[in-house]
Amino acid sequence: MRSNIKLGKVSGIEIGLNYSWFVIASLIVFSLAARFRAADANWSRGEIWAVALITAALFFVSLILHELAHSWVAQKRGLKVNAITLFALGGVSQIEGDSGDAKTEFWVAIAGPMASLVIGLVCLNIALGMGWHRLSEPHSVVTGILVWLGYINISLGVFNMIPAFPLDGGRVFRSIVWAVTKNEGRATRIAARLGQIVAFLFILDGLWRYFSGSGFGGLWIAFTGWFLMDAARANSAQSQAQPAAARRVRVADVMSRGCIAVDRAMTLQEFVDIYLLKTAQRCFAVKDDGRLAGLITRRDVSAIPRERWGATVVGDAMRPLRELPIVTPETKVLDGLKIAAANGADFLPVVENGTLQGIVFRSQLLHAQPETKLPLAYQRLLYGTSKVAESNA
Repeated sequence: MRSNIKLGKVSGIEIGLNYSWFVIASLIVFSLAARFRAADANWSRGEIWAVALITAALFFVSLILHELAHSWVAQKRGLKVNAITLFALGGVSQIEGDSGDAKTEFWVAIAGPMASLVIGLVCLNIALGMGWHRLSEPHSVVTGILVWLGYINISLGVFNMIPAFPLDGGRVFRSIVWAVTKNEGRATRIAARLGQIVAFLFILDGLWRYFSGSGFGGLWIAFTGWFLMDAARANSAQSQAQPAAARRVRVADVMSRGCIAVDRAMTLQEFVDIYLLKTAQRCFAVKDDGRLAGLITRRDVSAIPRERWGATVVGDAMRPLRELPIVTPETKVLDGLKIAAANGADFLPVVENGTLQGIVFRSQLLHAQPETKLPLAYQRLLYGTSKVAESNA
């Protein structure tokens, strides 16, 4: 899931929004406005909308904390977390690499729901301390916000523990099966099958509610079920199609080494004359006072009109390192493919301890894969529509 809007970084993890997030954000604001309007008729129109916006913002902060809990535990267990993206159905942490063992999978998966439950209980207890009584409507703006946040976070924690892979509960279930069977692939297939069953029940329940008069609420449940069904099928297909040997191939095994470094103050004309015309290299590291600042490719140069090459420096045409998805030499090739596909990248810089080790192109990642026939939907996710069309022609 790609971030369309970058919000900043927390503990080195980039936080972003997908455009689909605005759909659910709008629905939540309107829903909250209706709820607060019904709770207290004395509130003015301005107060109702202000409280709805504040509550929605705090809810999305709690969603970020849910995902950060996953990410922090993953980092503690030695996994690299690239980003967190909020989208229409919640949030997703982009964790690089597989868990490696059942214990890591369990703790990373359960951290998010536990964080949501803790946030919910803290909010409700603060509301109780401010005079709110259980089973009664809150009588102040602050308690109204706290009670809603309390209930929604507890609901979020409970919902995520449903054993529907790839929900957190499904991953917890997968980790338990993995620990028992000692077989990651088999555990994934069992968890995905259970996830499909639960997703099918969601779809049936949503359709029944819709035709019983629940309207949009029923359709939303059915849509959630369809999303879970599709995700479970994709994970199952991936597990069956990827042999263990393929999952062990690292980026270090296929990347291009010996990347030529150029100074960011050099003009594009000098860069073309000295490097581009005399080497076959496709990508160059850009240094600033000896430190890696970014990368520049032949495509980046061609994007600048030729008459401006003499007045444009490499630093203005390069792609800054902070804007590029990065992998390490130990990143699995399959994970590198996913990262490249998710970010629409033709190449990935390979960085370790702040030092550029090389460049890995998507074509190198593709050629490192065994000849396996994946479902079309999964091929498109990894390789892109054009590549799939070409290979199936």
